[in-house]
Amino acid sequence: MGLVDTGSLPETEWTPARIRKTATVTVGLLMGAWVIDYVDRVMMAVALPFIGAEFELSKTEQGWLITVFSLAYLLCQLPGGILADRFGARRLLVVSLLLWSVFTALTGLAWGLAALLVIRALFGVGQGLFPGASFKALAERTTPERRATATGSMLGANQLGAGLAPLIVAPLLLVFGWRHTFWVTAAAGVVIGLALWALLPKRLPAALNGSDQVAGASVGVSSVLRSPSVWKFAALFCATNMLGYGMITWVPSYLMEERGISLLNTGLFAAIPALVMTVTTIAGGWLFDRYFHQRARLYVIPLLLCTAVLLVLMVQAETTAGFTLFQTLALAVSGLSAMGILGMPVRALPPAVIGAGMGVVNVGGQIAGAVTPVLMGFLVDRFSYTAAFGLLIGTTVLGALIAFVVPQRADQFHLRVKESV
Repeated sequence: MGLVDTGSLPETEWTPARIRKTATVTVGLLMGAWVIDYVDRVMMAVALPFIGAEFELSKTEQGWLITVFSLAYLLCQLPGGILADRFGARRLLVVSLLLWSVFTALTGLAWGLAALLVIRALFGVGQGLFPGASFKALAERTTPERRATATGSMLGANQLGAGLAPLIVAPLLLVFGWRHTFWVTAAAGVVIGLALWALLPKRLPAALNGSDQVAGASVGVSSVLRSPSVWKFAALFCATNMLGYGMITWVPSYLMEERGISLLNTGLFAAIPALVMTVTTIAGGWLFDRYFHQRARLYVIPLLLCTAVLLVLMVQAETTAGFTLFQTLALAVSGLSAMGILGMPVRALPPAVIGAGMGVVNVGGQIAGAVTPVLMGFLVDRFSYTAAFGLLIGTTVLGALIAFVVPQRADQFHLRVKESV
Protein backbone atom coordinates (compact mmCIF):
# COMPACT_ATOMS: atom_id res chain seq x y z
CA MET A 1 0.00 0.00 0.00
CA GLY A 2 1.40 3.40 -0.97
CA LEU A 3 2.54 6.06 1.45
CA VAL A 4 0.55 8.91 -0.16
CA ASP A 5 -2.47 9.50 2.05
CA THR A 6 -5.14 10.55 -0.42
CA GLY A 7 -8.67 9.52 -1.15
CA SER A 8 -8.07 9.86 -4.88
CA LEU A 9 -9.55 6.51 -5.98
CA PRO A 10 -12.77 6.96 -8.00
CA GLU A 11 -15.80 6.71 -5.76
CA THR A 12 -17.10 3.73 -7.74
CA GLU A 13 -14.03 1.72 -6.72
CA TRP A 14 -14.89 2.06 -3.05
CA THR A 15 -16.94 -1.11 -2.73
CA PRO A 16 -18.49 -2.09 0.62
CA ALA A 17 -15.74 -4.68 1.05
CA ARG A 18 -13.00 -2.06 0.45
CA ILE A 19 -14.67 0.35 2.89
CA ARG A 20 -14.87 -2.36 5.58
CA LYS A 21 -11.24 -3.36 4.99
CA THR A 22 -10.10 0.26 5.24
CA ALA A 23 -11.91 0.67 8.55
CA THR A 24 -10.69 -2.66 9.91
CA VAL A 25 -7.02 -2.10 9.09
CA THR A 26 -7.17 1.47 10.42
CA VAL A 27 -8.79 0.42 13.69
CA GLY A 28 -6.32 -2.45 14.12
CA LEU A 29 -3.28 -0.21 13.67
CA LEU A 30 -4.65 2.48 15.94
CA MET A 31 -5.53 -0.10 18.60
CA GLY A 32 -1.91 -1.27 18.56
CA ALA A 33 -0.72 2.31 19.03
CA TRP A 34 -3.19 2.99 21.86
CA VAL A 35 -2.14 -0.20 23.64
CA ILE A 36 1.50 0.95 23.62
CA ASP A 37 0.34 4.43 24.67
CA TYR A 38 -1.37 3.09 27.77
CA VAL A 39 1.33 0.57 28.62
CA ASP A 40 3.71 3.53 28.73
CA ARG A 41 1.38 5.50 30.99
CA VAL A 42 0.45 2.71 33.37
CA MET A 43 4.07 1.61 33.60
CA MET A 44 4.88 4.76 35.55
CA ALA A 45 2.07 4.05 38.03
CA VAL A 46 3.25 0.46 38.57
CA ALA A 47 6.86 1.65 38.95
CA LEU A 48 5.99 4.52 41.33
CA PRO A 49 6.70 2.58 44.56
CA PHE A 50 10.18 1.68 43.27
CA ILE A 51 10.94 5.15 41.95
CA GLY A 52 9.58 6.69 45.15
CA ALA A 53 11.78 4.44 47.27
CA GLU A 54 14.93 5.12 45.25
CA PHE A 55 14.51 8.90 45.32
CA GLU A 56 12.70 9.11 48.70
CA LEU A 57 9.59 10.77 47.30
CA SER A 58 6.39 11.47 49.21
CA LYS A 59 3.03 10.41 47.78
CA THR A 60 2.36 13.98 46.69
CA GLU A 61 5.71 14.11 44.84
CA GLN A 62 4.93 10.78 43.22
CA GLY A 63 1.59 12.19 42.14
CA TRP A 64 3.40 15.09 40.47
CA LEU A 65 5.25 12.61 38.22
CA ILE A 66 1.86 11.68 36.76
CA THR A 67 0.47 15.20 36.84
CA VAL A 68 3.39 16.88 35.04
CA PHE A 69 2.90 14.44 32.17
CA SER A 70 -0.81 15.16 32.19
CA LEU A 71 -0.30 18.94 32.11
CA ALA A 72 1.95 18.72 29.05
CA TYR A 73 -0.42 16.18 27.47
CA LEU A 74 -3.32 18.54 28.14
CA LEU A 75 -1.63 21.58 26.60
CA CYS A 76 -0.86 19.66 23.40
CA GLN A 77 -4.38 18.37 22.74
CA LEU A 78 -5.71 21.28 20.72
CA PRO A 79 -2.41 22.04 18.91
CA GLY A 80 -2.11 18.35 18.08
CA GLY A 81 -5.61 18.29 16.63
CA ILE A 82 -5.00 21.44 14.58
CA LEU A 83 -1.70 20.04 13.26
CA ALA A 84 -3.46 16.80 12.27
CA ASP A 85 -6.15 18.75 10.40
CA ARG A 86 -3.46 20.86 8.71
CA PHE A 87 -0.75 18.31 7.82
CA GLY A 88 -2.55 14.98 7.88
CA ALA A 89 -2.94 12.18 10.38
CA ARG A 90 -0.22 9.82 9.18
CA ARG A 91 2.71 12.21 9.66
CA LEU A 92 1.62 13.34 13.10
CA LEU A 93 0.93 9.80 14.30
CA VAL A 94 4.45 8.71 13.42
CA VAL A 95 6.11 11.84 14.85
CA SER A 96 4.16 11.40 18.08
CA LEU A 97 5.10 7.74 18.48
CA LEU A 98 8.78 8.37 17.84
CA LEU A 99 8.89 11.32 20.26
CA TRP A 100 7.21 9.51 23.11
CA SER A 101 9.44 6.46 22.56
CA VAL A 102 12.54 8.66 22.92
CA PHE A 103 11.32 10.14 26.19
CA THR A 104 10.19 6.76 27.50
CA ALA A 105 13.77 5.57 27.01
CA LEU A 106 15.16 8.70 28.68
CA THR A 107 12.97 8.05 31.74
CA GLY A 108 15.21 5.07 32.45
CA LEU A 109 18.23 7.40 32.61
CA ALA A 110 16.75 9.89 35.11
CA TRP A 111 18.92 10.77 38.14
CA GLY A 112 16.41 12.51 40.41
CA LEU A 113 13.01 14.11 40.81
CA ALA A 114 13.82 17.22 38.75
CA ALA A 115 15.09 15.16 35.80
CA LEU A 116 12.06 12.88 35.99
CA LEU A 117 9.69 15.85 35.98
CA VAL A 118 11.32 17.36 32.87
CA ILE A 119 11.45 14.06 30.99
CA ARG A 120 7.87 13.15 31.84
CA ALA A 121 6.69 16.59 30.71
CA LEU A 122 8.41 16.08 27.34
CA PHE A 123 6.93 12.60 27.19
CA GLY A 124 3.53 14.28 27.63
CA VAL A 125 4.24 16.53 24.64
CA GLY A 126 5.02 13.52 22.47
CA GLN A 127 1.88 11.65 23.52
CA GLY A 128 -0.24 14.81 23.45
CA LEU A 129 0.06 15.04 19.67
CA PHE A 130 -1.39 11.55 19.27
CA PRO A 131 -5.14 11.63 20.17
CA GLY A 132 -6.15 14.33 17.68
CA ALA A 133 -4.23 12.57 14.92
CA SER A 134 -5.81 9.21 15.79
CA PHE A 135 -9.36 10.62 15.74
CA LYS A 136 -8.53 12.34 12.45
CA ALA A 137 -7.20 9.10 10.91
CA LEU A 138 -10.26 7.20 12.08
CA ALA A 139 -12.79 9.79 10.88
CA GLU A 140 -11.26 9.91 7.41
CA ARG A 141 -11.39 6.11 7.06
CA THR A 142 -14.82 5.22 8.49
CA THR A 143 -18.42 6.09 7.64
CA PRO A 144 -20.39 8.19 10.17
CA GLU A 145 -22.88 5.37 10.80
CA ARG A 146 -20.14 3.05 12.12
CA ARG A 147 -17.83 5.65 13.64
CA ALA A 148 -18.76 5.22 17.30
CA THR A 149 -18.31 1.46 16.93
CA ALA A 150 -14.86 2.00 15.41
CA THR A 151 -13.97 4.58 18.05
CA GLY A 152 -15.12 2.25 20.81
CA SER A 153 -12.77 -0.42 19.46
CA MET A 154 -9.89 2.05 19.24
CA LEU A 155 -10.45 3.41 22.73
CA GLY A 156 -11.04 -0.07 24.10
CA ALA A 157 -7.33 -0.51 23.41
CA ASN A 158 -6.72 2.06 26.17
CA GLN A 159 -8.08 -0.36 28.68
CA LEU A 160 -6.41 -3.30 27.00
CA GLY A 161 -3.10 -1.48 27.44
CA ALA A 162 -4.01 -0.58 31.01
CA GLY A 163 -4.85 -4.22 31.70
CA LEU A 164 -1.81 -5.70 29.99
CA ALA A 165 0.63 -3.18 31.47
CA PRO A 166 0.67 -4.54 35.04
CA LEU A 167 0.96 -8.11 33.74
CA ILE A 168 3.87 -7.14 31.49
CA VAL A 169 5.54 -4.49 33.61
CA ALA A 170 5.47 -6.21 37.00
CA PRO A 171 7.64 -9.18 35.89
CA LEU A 172 9.96 -6.85 33.95
CA LEU A 173 10.40 -4.66 37.03
CA LEU A 174 11.36 -7.66 39.13
CA VAL A 175 13.76 -9.09 36.54
CA PHE A 176 15.33 -5.96 35.04
CA GLY A 177 14.51 -3.09 37.43
CA TRP A 178 12.45 -0.04 36.62
CA ARG A 179 15.05 1.70 34.43
CA HIS A 180 15.50 -1.13 31.91
CA THR A 181 11.74 -1.68 31.77
CA PHE A 182 11.24 1.78 30.26
CA TRP A 183 13.78 0.97 27.53
CA VAL A 184 11.90 -2.17 26.47
CA THR A 185 8.60 -0.33 25.95
CA ALA A 186 10.37 2.48 24.07
CA ALA A 187 11.43 -0.03 21.41
CA ALA A 188 7.82 -1.24 21.04
CA GLY A 189 6.70 2.35 20.34
CA VAL A 190 9.19 2.68 17.50
CA VAL A 191 7.95 -0.56 15.91
CA ILE A 192 4.28 0.46 15.93
CA GLY A 193 5.17 3.92 14.59
CA LEU A 194 6.90 2.38 11.57
CA ALA A 195 3.93 0.05 11.04
CA LEU A 196 1.52 3.01 10.98
CA TRP A 197 3.63 4.82 8.41
CA ALA A 198 3.80 1.82 6.11
CA LEU A 199 0.32 0.31 6.47
CA LEU A 200 -2.25 3.03 7.23
CA PRO A 201 -4.80 2.87 4.37
CA LYS A 202 -5.85 5.72 2.11
CA ARG A 203 -8.72 7.82 3.41
CA LEU A 204 -12.26 7.44 2.10
CA PRO A 205 -13.73 9.99 -0.33
CA ALA A 206 -15.52 12.93 1.29
CA ALA A 207 -18.95 11.63 0.27
CA LEU A 208 -18.32 8.42 2.23
CA ASN A 209 -16.55 9.68 5.37
CA GLY A 210 -18.86 12.66 5.89
CA SER A 211 -16.42 15.45 5.03
CA ASP A 212 -19.11 17.00 2.83
CA GLN A 213 -21.83 16.85 5.50
CA VAL A 214 -21.90 20.66 5.94
CA ALA A 215 -22.91 21.33 2.37
CA GLY A 216 -22.36 24.84 1.00
CA ALA A 217 -20.50 25.95 4.12
CA SER A 218 -17.00 26.06 5.49
CA VAL A 219 -16.16 24.84 8.97
CA GLY A 220 -12.91 25.98 10.53
CA VAL A 221 -11.10 25.77 13.84
CA SER A 222 -12.78 28.97 15.02
CA SER A 223 -16.17 27.32 14.47
CA VAL A 224 -15.10 24.47 16.74
CA LEU A 225 -13.73 26.76 19.45
CA ARG A 226 -16.95 28.80 19.51
CA SER A 227 -19.21 25.77 19.73
CA PRO A 228 -20.94 25.42 23.14
CA SER A 229 -21.61 21.76 22.35
CA VAL A 230 -17.92 20.96 22.06
CA TRP A 231 -17.12 22.58 25.40
CA LYS A 232 -20.04 20.85 27.14
CA PHE A 233 -18.64 17.50 26.07
CA ALA A 234 -15.20 18.63 27.25
CA ALA A 235 -16.66 19.32 30.71
CA LEU A 236 -18.44 15.96 30.75
CA PHE A 237 -15.28 14.11 29.73
CA CYS A 238 -13.33 15.97 32.42
CA ALA A 239 -15.64 14.83 35.21
CA THR A 240 -15.89 11.21 34.05
CA ASN A 241 -12.22 10.75 33.11
CA MET A 242 -11.08 11.38 36.68
CA LEU A 243 -12.17 7.83 37.50
CA GLY A 244 -9.82 6.23 35.00
CA TYR A 245 -6.83 8.35 35.97
CA GLY A 246 -7.44 7.80 39.66
CA MET A 247 -7.65 4.03 39.30
CA ILE A 248 -4.60 3.74 37.04
CA THR A 249 -2.43 5.89 39.29
CA TRP A 250 -3.28 4.81 42.82
CA VAL A 251 -4.81 1.33 42.87
CA PRO A 252 -1.42 -0.43 42.50
CA SER A 253 0.04 1.49 45.45
CA TYR A 254 -3.14 0.96 47.48
CA LEU A 255 -3.07 -2.80 46.96
CA MET A 256 0.58 -3.08 47.96
CA GLU A 257 0.52 -0.68 50.91
CA GLU A 258 -2.96 -1.10 52.39
CA ARG A 259 -3.77 -4.68 51.41
CA GLY A 260 -0.26 -6.13 51.61
CA ILE A 261 -0.42 -7.63 48.10
CA SER A 262 2.83 -8.63 46.36
CA LEU A 263 3.94 -6.85 43.20
CA LEU A 264 3.02 -9.73 40.91
CA ASN A 265 -0.39 -10.19 42.49
CA THR A 266 -0.92 -6.43 42.38
CA GLY A 267 -0.36 -6.61 38.63
CA LEU A 268 -3.00 -9.32 38.36
CA PHE A 269 -5.56 -7.49 40.52
CA ALA A 270 -4.96 -4.24 38.60
CA ALA A 271 -5.24 -5.97 35.22
CA ILE A 272 -8.63 -7.63 35.73
CA PRO A 273 -10.79 -4.43 35.81
CA ALA A 274 -8.98 -2.89 32.84
CA LEU A 275 -9.33 -6.02 30.69
CA VAL A 276 -13.04 -6.22 31.46
CA MET A 277 -13.39 -2.53 30.62
CA THR A 278 -11.78 -3.23 27.24
CA VAL A 279 -14.74 -5.41 26.32
CA THR A 280 -17.39 -3.03 27.65
CA THR A 281 -15.86 0.01 25.90
CA ILE A 282 -16.00 -1.80 22.56
CA ALA A 283 -19.54 -3.01 23.30
CA GLY A 284 -20.52 0.53 24.31
CA GLY A 285 -19.54 1.88 20.90
CA TRP A 286 -21.69 -0.73 19.17
CA LEU A 287 -24.65 -0.10 21.50
CA PHE A 288 -24.43 3.65 20.98
CA ASP A 289 -24.34 3.36 17.17
CA ARG A 290 -27.12 0.78 17.14
CA TYR A 291 -29.60 2.04 19.72
CA PHE A 292 -28.70 5.28 21.49
CA HIS A 293 -27.19 7.77 19.00
CA GLN A 294 -30.49 9.71 19.11
CA ARG A 295 -30.86 9.54 22.91
CA ALA A 296 -27.40 9.72 24.43
CA ARG A 297 -28.61 11.16 27.74
CA LEU A 298 -30.86 8.19 28.41
CA TYR A 299 -27.82 5.96 27.91
CA VAL A 300 -25.15 7.88 29.83
CA ILE A 301 -26.84 9.11 33.01
CA PRO A 302 -28.07 5.76 34.42
CA LEU A 303 -24.70 4.15 33.67
CA LEU A 304 -22.78 6.89 35.51
CA LEU A 305 -25.06 6.71 38.55
CA CYS A 306 -24.67 2.93 38.61
CA THR A 307 -20.90 3.39 38.46
CA ALA A 308 -21.01 5.70 41.49
CA VAL A 309 -22.97 3.13 43.52
CA LEU A 310 -20.46 0.40 42.64
CA LEU A 311 -17.60 2.69 43.71
CA VAL A 312 -19.25 3.14 47.12
CA LEU A 313 -19.39 -0.64 47.48
CA MET A 314 -15.74 -0.86 46.38
CA VAL A 315 -14.61 1.55 49.09
CA GLN A 316 -16.59 -0.35 51.72
CA ALA A 317 -15.26 -3.79 50.69
CA GLU A 318 -13.43 -5.56 53.52
CA THR A 319 -11.42 -7.98 51.37
CA THR A 320 -9.10 -7.50 48.41
CA ALA A 321 -11.28 -9.80 46.32
CA GLY A 322 -14.33 -7.69 47.16
CA PHE A 323 -12.50 -4.47 46.36
CA THR A 324 -11.40 -5.84 42.98
CA LEU A 325 -14.88 -7.22 42.21
CA PHE A 326 -16.62 -3.89 42.72
CA GLN A 327 -13.79 -2.00 41.04
CA THR A 328 -14.18 -4.29 38.04
CA LEU A 329 -17.94 -3.83 37.91
CA ALA A 330 -17.62 -0.05 38.28
CA LEU A 331 -15.11 0.22 35.46
CA ALA A 332 -17.13 -2.18 33.30
CA VAL A 333 -20.21 0.05 33.57
CA SER A 334 -18.04 3.14 33.09
CA GLY A 335 -16.66 1.57 29.91
CA LEU A 336 -20.18 1.21 28.53
CA SER A 337 -20.85 4.89 29.23
CA ALA A 338 -17.62 6.10 27.60
CA MET A 339 -18.89 5.89 24.04
CA GLY A 340 -22.08 7.68 24.99
CA ILE A 341 -19.82 10.52 26.10
CA LEU A 342 -17.46 10.46 23.10
CA GLY A 343 -19.72 8.88 20.48
CA MET A 344 -21.78 12.00 19.82
CA PRO A 345 -18.91 14.41 19.01
CA VAL A 346 -17.21 11.67 16.97
CA ARG A 347 -20.36 11.24 14.85
CA ALA A 348 -21.29 14.93 14.64
CA LEU A 349 -17.96 16.66 13.92
CA PRO A 350 -17.01 16.94 10.23
CA PRO A 351 -13.78 15.00 9.50
CA ALA A 352 -12.17 18.24 8.24
CA VAL A 353 -12.08 19.60 11.80
CA ILE A 354 -12.44 16.48 13.91
CA GLY A 355 -8.80 16.74 15.01
CA ALA A 356 -9.40 20.17 16.53
CA GLY A 357 -12.86 19.24 17.83
CA MET A 358 -11.77 16.10 19.61
CA GLY A 359 -8.68 18.01 20.75
CA VAL A 360 -10.98 20.36 22.63
CA VAL A 361 -13.02 17.49 24.08
CA ASN A 362 -9.84 15.74 25.13
CA VAL A 363 -8.62 18.92 26.83
CA GLY A 364 -11.41 18.31 29.30
CA GLY A 365 -10.38 14.71 29.77
CA GLN A 366 -6.77 15.64 30.33
CA ILE A 367 -7.59 18.37 32.85
CA ALA A 368 -8.82 15.39 34.83
CA GLY A 369 -5.50 13.68 34.20
CA ALA A 370 -3.57 16.70 35.43
CA VAL A 371 -5.61 17.21 38.60
CA THR A 372 -6.52 13.72 39.75
CA PRO A 373 -3.13 12.07 40.51
CA VAL A 374 -1.75 14.88 42.63
CA LEU A 375 -5.09 15.65 44.33
CA MET A 376 -5.57 11.99 45.26
CA GLY A 377 -1.94 11.83 46.42
CA PHE A 378 -2.61 14.82 48.67
CA LEU A 379 -5.75 13.17 50.06
CA VAL A 380 -3.81 9.97 50.80
CA ASP A 381 -1.02 11.93 52.54
CA ARG A 382 -3.44 14.12 54.50
CA PHE A 383 -6.31 11.70 55.15
CA SER A 384 -6.54 8.20 53.64
CA TYR A 385 -7.05 6.15 50.52
CA THR A 386 -10.75 6.09 51.39
CA ALA A 387 -10.91 9.88 51.04
CA ALA A 388 -9.04 9.68 47.73
CA PHE A 389 -11.45 7.11 46.28
CA GLY A 390 -14.35 9.17 47.64
CA LEU A 391 -13.26 11.96 45.31
CA LEU A 392 -13.88 9.62 42.36
CA ILE A 393 -17.40 8.88 43.57
CA GLY A 394 -18.17 12.59 43.66
CA THR A 395 -16.78 13.34 40.20
CA THR A 396 -18.73 10.42 38.68
CA VAL A 397 -21.98 11.83 40.09
CA LEU A 398 -20.96 15.26 38.78
CA GLY A 399 -20.58 13.71 35.32
CA ALA A 400 -24.16 12.42 35.50
CA LEU A 401 -25.35 15.95 36.29
CA ILE A 402 -23.38 17.49 33.40
CA ALA A 403 -24.86 14.88 31.05
CA PHE A 404 -28.25 16.57 31.48
CA VAL A 405 -27.07 19.60 29.44
CA VAL A 406 -25.08 18.01 26.59
CA PRO A 407 -26.71 17.46 23.16
CA GLN A 408 -28.48 14.15 22.69
CA ARG A 409 -28.50 14.06 18.89
CA ALA A 410 -26.21 15.13 16.06
CA ASP A 411 -28.73 17.77 14.91
CA GLN A 412 -28.40 19.46 18.32
CA PHE A 413 -24.62 19.63 18.00
CA HIS A 414 -24.18 23.21 16.84
CA LEU A 415 -21.24 24.48 14.81
CA ARG A 416 -21.15 28.04 13.53
CA VAL A 417 -20.40 27.91 9.82
CA LYS A 418 -19.70 30.42 7.04
CA GLU A 419 -21.62 30.01 3.84
CA SER A 420 -19.40 29.30 0.85
CA VAL A 421 -19.43 31.90 -1.90
